Amino acid sequence: MIDFHDGAPVPGSLDVVWHAGWPSPKHDPAPEIQVHAYTEHTLILRQNKSVHYEAPFLFLLFGNERALLLDTGATEDPGFFPLRATVDSLIGRWLERHPRERYGLLVAHTHGHGDHHAGDAQFAERPYTTVVGHRLTEVTEYFGLSRWPSGQAELDLGGRVLDLVPGPGHQSAAVVFHDRHTGLLLTGDSLYPGRIYVGDKEAFSATVERLLAFCADHPVTHLLGCHIEMSATAHQDYPRGTTHQPDEPPLQLTVEHLRRLAQALRDGTDDPQGEFSVVTSE
Repeated sequence: MIDFHDGAPVPGSLDVVWHAGWPSPKHDPAPEIQVHAYTEHTLILRQNKSVHYEAPFLFLLFGNERALLLDTGATEDPGFFPLRATVDSLIGRWLERHPRERYGLLVAHTHGHGDHHAGDAQFAERPYTTVVGHRLTEVTEYFGLSRWPSGQAELDLGGRVLDLVPGPGHQSAAVVFHDRHTGLLLTGDSLYPGRIYVGDKEAFSATVERLLAFCADHPVTHLLGCHIEMSATAHQDYPRGTTHQPDEPPLQLTVEHLRRLAQALRDGTDDPQGEFSVVTSE
């Protein structure tokens, strides 16, 4: 059994250059899905922008009893986006090093927008697999978030525990996942380098304040959202629909970015350092 508690939060590697599309998407030589090992038990996946301009990030976390796939990307067709085959291969390799019988897979979502659950159907009828629905009632019932949007929940993957914090505002069923093993705070579309679209500003502001309070009481190493939309130059972002972003900043943000987001919401302004902007419409 792997001890996911000892030494937590464990360090990981973000020494990676994310593939950001190609000038001619049809001729992109890169694979449809880029995979980076943050740790042996924590993988970050990115959908190629040449497949879909949203290029969402997905996360695959391994526990002793099951793995968690967080989000399933923006494309349904496995011919263009072979997510199931990729995940099956990654789990198979992990199980070669850590053999287990009847190892499970839980598929869940950071929120309910289509570019984060389009690939769900690829996991239909997969053995030992549970796909959590992306609607609010499905999310709250499965994870036991009965006091939504208050309260929290715990998700145990088999010795590896994640904290779940309600995160509505960008979308009504958004959840933020905190991995105790690595200290990663997986913020979905609530915070990432780029335009932050807010459908319900009051709910979103409450979510940001809730996350700040959470970070004050828990070790957080990095904040990882699901997109990169900014260029590396402050106050310059890529237009929606861009399929090639050759000058991207890093994916990872910090708790200080969260503080700046909170202040921007209180002031009704954008982030003064130009690493994200708040757009109060979908």
